[in-house]
Amino acid sequence: MWTLIVAVFSFFAFIVAYHTYGRWLSKRIFNLDKDALVPSKELQDDIDFVPTKKEVIFGHHFTSIAGTGPIVGPAIAVFWGWLPALLWVVLGSIFIGAVHDFGALIISMRNRGQTVGEVAGRLISPRAKILFLIVLALALTIVLAIFGLVIAVIFREYPESVLSVWIEIPIAIAIGYWVYKKGGGLLLPSIAALAIMYIAIYVGVYYFPIDLGSILGMNPDAPKTDFYNPIVIWTVILLGYCFVASILPVWTLLQPRDYINSHQLVLALGLLVLGLFVASFTGEADLVASAPMIADDIPDDAPPIFPFLFITIACGACSGFHCLVSSGTSSKQVENEMDSQYVGYGSMLLEGALAVIVILACCAGVGMGQFERKDLGAGAYNYQASVYSEGHELAGQAIVGQGAWKTKYSSSTKWADFKLPSKIGAFIEGGANFLTAIGIPLELAIGIIAVLVASFAATTLDTATRLQRYVLQELFRTSKVTEPLANKYTATGIAVVIGGIVAIFAGASPGAGGFMLWPLFGATNQLLAGLAFMVLVFYLWRRKKPIWFALLPMIVMLIMPAWAMLWSMFNPDGWLASGKYLLFAFGLGIMSLQVWMIIEAVLMWPKAKGMLEEALPPLPVKPDTVKLATAE
Repeated sequence: MWTLIVAVFSFFAFIVAYHTYGRWLSKRIFNLDKDALVPSKELQDDIDFVPTKKEVIFGHHFTSIAGTGPIVGPAIAVFWGWLPALLWVVLGSIFIGAVHDFGALIISMRNRGQTVGEVAGRLISPRAKILFLIVLALALTIVLAIFGLVIAVIFREYPESVLSVWIEIPIAIAIGYWVYKKGGGLLLPSIAALAIMYIAIYVGVYYFPIDLGSILGMNPDAPKTDFYNPIVIWTVILLGYCFVASILPVWTLLQPRDYINSHQLVLALGLLVLGLFVASFTGEADLVASAPMIADDIPDDAPPIFPFLFITIACGACSGFHCLVSSGTSSKQVENEMDSQYVGYGSMLLEGALAVIVILACCAGVGMGQFERKDLGAGAYNYQASVYSEGHELAGQAIVGQGAWKTKYSSSTKWADFKLPSKIGAFIEGGANFLTAIGIPLELAIGIIAVLVASFAATTLDTATRLQRYVLQELFRTSKVTEPLANKYTATGIAVVIGGIVAIFAGASPGAGGFMLWPLFGATNQLLAGLAFMVLVFYLWRRKKPIWFALLPMIVMLIMPAWAMLWSMFNPDGWLASGKYLLFAFGLGIMSLQVWMIIEAVLMWPKAKGMLEEALPPLPVKPDTVKLATAE
């Protein structure tokens, strides 16, 4: 019953927060105005600036910010026990993460859709803009590498998910053309798209799993140093897709894909919640019996819970990446300022709810029973319950409860030996166990959850590529030497190539850097959130608005990730001592940029109170307007 109690109280807290704290921010702090001129209308070009209904933009925003962050992060963090992870997710989402996302969205919308990095140049100093943009570029490089690897791992480990994920692309293009070029409605195409995607999951599970290794004749026993492996090939294919998706108008692929994907994701989450409720009532899922509230059986080489809890769980509680989505794509599409609370604050709370589900799946769900995948060849699998081996006191019995949880999280396994597939697998297997409680066969349940994870990651991956293109273009425009590189094709190409290099070469073997990159992603991501809060504080300070609600989170999000980054870099087994020089270089560079930007902010602080920043220059007059004025 504890599983159900935790879920209900967490979801209730998110609902109450939206209608109280979120409403206070909307009315008292940001003063949302339904008549305000928004960038999507002021700068409408039907490529990046496109007025969009709030239901559609919510789908894009939520699926883009969610990714696998609220899945992988909590799936690792429950290693310290489920209670610390739960508290950080619920309280962090309400008081830090949602405020961060909402604030970044509003600042961007009131500055013609500029990114938070660009706005920092006028709110703090011109140098702050360059520093922030460089941090953004580094952070997005890591995001591209991480999420590309996550999807590639899922495609290798769960080939039954491949068909459904890729079939979304032609469906999205068709819906985009139907809605924006033919003026058609969204309801029937959305229902049809959802049906096709779930049929594709069924076909992928039972008839057509796409195992790239088998198709290309790859040797499963090849040495780890072999570049010809499924993860590397999938990573290259995915980044190639991202290049194309990033340069197309948003209505062509990005918006419709995220919209129909949001339906698939919400349905899958609904099934998870229903399964969680049923399993709790029947006693199959027992949180307390399945996993420790606070773990005491931790490997010696594991990092300390403080500060690493706060960077391991990033997107599920607060994520700097979200300020890029808020100010990079969503601010250019919101058609009414009053929709901002729904999009900015509401999406983060829904992501917090997803992270709660992940925590419960990785604890109570895994505790429902451990199973083994039997490879039937050509990407097909069947499943059977795992049993305790001979010599164990429970030999011959199914592995359930804390016995099952310890197969995933145990002090007998060193922290350094944890792998990305096992952490993703903890959620997929635990979530699948929830679905079996409502009668869904285990094979199909695994396919549904694997597609859920891959789809979340895919929406983040193509959005991150577009955001990286914006950031690189702005950086290149600031210099006459690199200005020719500001072409969107060149900037996008640079983004995907660098992201691919980091993904493939950052690990001990080709394509194995996902888990190694995660601490760097978490620390960089949270430092970025702290810098975004700094911009928000300056925005409010210049307008003589209350700042306490943003200042305290800013301090937390600057100190915790900096502490974690320094520990990762300089502890006796850290990146420097162990020869992980690429990670060390990234960490040192990001820390240096952060310190420099803080110094810029401290120097400007006394001069900023009550002094509005320099206004944006007037927009150039459109030719049609000039002709009309001349005729009159």
